Amino acid sequence: MAVTIEDLYRNYGVLADAKDNLSQHKDAYQVILNGVKGGPKEKRLAAQFIPKFFSSFPELADAAINAQLDLCEDEDVSIRRQAIKELPRFATGENIFRVADILTQLLQTDDTPEFNQVNIALVAIFKMDAKGTLAGLFSQILQGEDIVRERAIKFLSSKLKTLPEDIMTKEVEEYVFAETKKVMEDVTGEEFVLLMRVVSALRVLQTVNGRQQLVELVVDQADLEQALNPADPDTVDRLLQCTRQALPLFSKNVHSTRFVTYFCEHVLPNLSSLASPVAELDIQLEVLKLLAEMSPFCGDMEKLEGNLNMMFTKLLEFMPLPPEEVENGENSASEEPKLQFSYVECLLFSFHQMGKKLPDFLLDKVDAERLKDFKIRLQYFARGLQVYIRQLRVALQGKTGDALKTEENKIKVVALKITNNINILIKDLFHNPPSYKSTVTLSWKPVQKTEAVAPKRPSGEEMGSSGSTKKQIPPLPRRDARQIYNPPSGKYSASIGNFTYEQRGGFRGSRGRGFGARGNRSRGRFY
Repeated sequence: MAVTIEDLYRNYGVLADAKDNLSQHKDAYQVILNGVKGGPKEKRLAAQFIPKFFSSFPELADAAINAQLDLCEDEDVSIRRQAIKELPRFATGENIFRVADILTQLLQTDDTPEFNQVNIALVAIFKMDAKGTLAGLFSQILQGEDIVRERAIKFLSSKLKTLPEDIMTKEVEEYVFAETKKVMEDVTGEEFVLLMRVVSALRVLQTVNGRQQLVELVVDQADLEQALNPADPDTVDRLLQCTRQALPLFSKNVHSTRFVTYFCEHVLPNLSSLASPVAELDIQLEVLKLLAEMSPFCGDMEKLEGNLNMMFTKLLEFMPLPPEEVENGENSASEEPKLQFSYVECLLFSFHQMGKKLPDFLLDKVDAERLKDFKIRLQYFARGLQVYIRQLRVALQGKTGDALKTEENKIKVVALKITNNINILIKDLFHNPPSYKSTVTLSWKPVQKTEAVAPKRPSGEEMGSSGSTKKQIPPLPRRDARQIYNPPSGKYSASIGNFTYEQRGGFRGSRGRGFGARGNRSRGRFY
């Protein structure tokens, strides 16, 4: 015989009045459990009554949880929401893992209010037992369906950082890191980024040793022991994403040496043949920017001279020789070589940073003819710089506020910063012997408060007004810095795109261990 509303209320009354003698009314609780087999009204009442007396009938614990789970899977979404809302009341003792595991599976719902209710319930049981809740979450991340895994990782990424220290204790954070390392053995690109966001925010890893552990985690994903296949966009993509995750971790105590070495030995030699993972991405510029950002944090390098020589060779490729007519003092009728400022800024900065470690490189490690060729290229590039710097300053003179926010002027401001940086670095290399003392902030990075400028000896014309850089070049958003400024024949290019690689989503292709396509993970090692 089906349980009615009246039956539920009557037996609820029996239990509510029993007080200390609840355990003697097992039959009344069984009637309430049977309410899950009734109609919508009976189910809604059962969803509220079952958890209220759950702790008083341990012998019926499994039956009670299973009854509540039946309601969590009901066709009526309002019943499901009510049942989910009450689930945290079952999270006692050894049940915490089971409830967390269940709630994690329920993240796969496409109903927004229901999904939000699941999130609320998960946060609630986190406050009861963080480690037990994490065990349930990671169990599904490691073994559950792809949609559950994906949403569980996103839950961790968004919610863990909001929990207070009394919940996210040292023991809990160490557990998160240990479990995350297991998950990292088989992740997609998107998962990798999200999980790195989780572990990078852990307080227990905010030490030199902690940061080094995070770098090791990224190194393992980047697979730096393997040679690069420049024709495979997935391999290139993996390297770019891993490098971007490692960048914020580098410091004077946590070195970028392995990444810089890999770029010098495997990436720069294949720079022109790198397959871009995204059509809009200038892959060469992206790689050079990453190398430039890493170079200040490079430690002792085994093959320093060879790697410096690779940087030097690549720098020469982007610094053209002057046209012969110009060298002979005649007017050139042919088109002048294009000065690729964005590329040169990156390579010159990287070379300048690494040159500090071997200051006699240009004097003793480069033969006379090659050094002479380099100086000719430097001089020609420096002359072009002065022209562009003057043109840019004239174009921006007197412009402030909204006037500088137009697309054209933002490009010019970035261009001025790039050209001033190159100007400062070139002057250092013109010293005899070459100097590596000047400090610049890369054009796409925020300006440092104590940013150094070039030495004061040269005249204003030679300086190209680099001494006033700080006053006239405000820091710009990263998206503007992603633009390449390459003005043809003294004019400013207005056709530069606004592509920002970090904002692109997802990875291409399917991978096993390491990175795979979202929603199409395969198990096992492929690298």
